[in-house]
Amino acid sequence: MPADLKATATLKRPNEEEVVLTLKPSSAGLVSDQVIPEPHFFEVDISVSLPGRDGPLRAELHKEEGLLALTPEQVSSAGIVTSKAKAESLESSTRFPGEIRFNADRTAHVVPKATGTVQQVSADLGQEVKKGQLLAVISSASLSELRSEWLAATKRRSLAATTHARELKLWREQVSAQQDYQQAQTALQEADIAVQNALQKLRAVGAEPSAKDLSLLEIRAPFDGVVVEKHIALGEALTDASNIFTISDLSTVWAEFVIAPKDLQTVRVGEDAKVTSTAFAEEASGNVSYIGALLGQQTRTATARVTLKNPEMAWRPGLFVSVNVVVERNEVGVAVESDAIQDVNGHPTVFVEVPGGFLPQPVKLGATTEKSSEVVSGLRAGTRYVSSNAFVLKSELGKATADHAH
Repeated sequence: MPADLKATATLKRPNEEEVVLTLKPSSAGLVSDQVIPEPHFFEVDISVSLPGRDGPLRAELHKEEGLLALTPEQVSSAGIVTSKAKAESLESSTRFPGEIRFNADRTAHVVPKATGTVQQVSADLGQEVKKGQLLAVISSASLSELRSEWLAATKRRSLAATTHARELKLWREQVSAQQDYQQAQTALQEADIAVQNALQKLRAVGAEPSAKDLSLLEIRAPFDGVVVEKHIALGEALTDASNIFTISDLSTVWAEFVIAPKDLQTVRVGEDAKVTSTAFAEEASGNVSYIGALLGQQTRTATARVTLKNPEMAWRPGLFVSVNVVVERNEVGVAVESDAIQDVNGHPTVFVEVPGGFLPQPVKLGATTEKSSEVVSGLRAGTRYVSSNAFVLKSELGKATADHAH
């Protein structure tokens, strides 16, 4: 073989990786001094330049060692799903046990604000109510006195307004003295103040001024919600501080959990969180909305919460949950689903899609989470790989290589 022969080979893999090999003459022919790692599935374009010959000689070599050939029907029946390797933000999370609680910002303890006797109860436990809906009616002697005070003040004001108008007319006609007009004006102003004072007293107990029965107080829902507690019965005597209903807007709830001191530096307000429960398969997403500043004296833990939207009322207060809070994010150039990683001969391996089937591709991993893993080398972004049921291909690979020797 001529000593001045020059030969190169370009090795192309399915993941678009290209390697240029330098070939040297030997007794066995043209040999590369570079080791070609597995998988041995590639195309080689060889170029040989000979002395005295115009243009190089070209040759192609196709190697398909390790190919797992599967028909579309076999792929479908095995439930094999492929995805594209891509850049991704890997999120590491920490899990905390928690419990669903009422959103205290949207929970109200309804009190009558006046002593009295229950005349009517219109709401039941567990009932959904709208803002302003009638919950109960009580008869209150103190309310009757307040309404009487307002009526008397209103009539005095009417009389004072009539007197004021008369004195103003007489003063302008110079029939009466200015002093008489000023006294009428002062009396009208005092009557206005008395009416406003009586009205404020009524509104402080949630009552309207006018009513057919001066003693009846209507108790209404402060906002849309659900009656979660009821402590009222017909004929019951109530104080002005009796907690007769608790109403909560369950369209949002709190997932409360406790944080040990060692985790306080990693869990931050505003971080994304996912809430799950063993009671059902549903998952909810939210953000950490609060972290207590003080540690409990007994438990030495801080209380935190995630605010969850609850449109279907699935997250019921009292339900035990797991709260997964994102504590770290890493931007990586190439990532695959963690379920795609299979151990083949002690090496992490991903099965990539190639013409005619699938190929085991050894990879080097970086950061890993429950859902995704960073691929440092061995796979390029955009390469299609088996993301679901890759273990089926690992089993097929074991059968195919049982009597294969390299």
